[in-house]
Amino acid sequence: MKKYMDSYIKGIDNYITQNHHNDIDDVLREHTRKIRFFQHERTIHLLVTLFFALFCIIFSFKIYLGLIFIIIAIIFYILLLGYILHYYYLENAVQYMYKQHDDLIKIANQYD
Repeated sequence: MKKYMDSYIKGIDNYITQNHHNDIDDVLREHTRKIRFFQHERTIHLLVTLFFALFCIIFSFKIYLGLIFIIIAIIFYILLLGYILHYYYLENAVQYMYKQHDDLIKIANQYD
């Protein structure tokens, strides 16, 4: 997902910086669709991250029961860290896409 988002964002940045914007309406419509798609992805990852945080808390309270609970808690904390980092990237990328959307609207207004 990260490569896909990076590639898409760079493509829109290149489009914004070029001089020819004949198809601005199509690009703006597609960009809006992609923002919705990435917002959905971000929401799903937020829910998964929250559930992993909940599991971390649950297993942290159970570590006194034995070694297996300690191991499970460590595994959940490692996975939680990965999900937090991925969610952080998704959040920042979608917010950057909002800025791109504003730039595309400015370009579209120039052609109206």
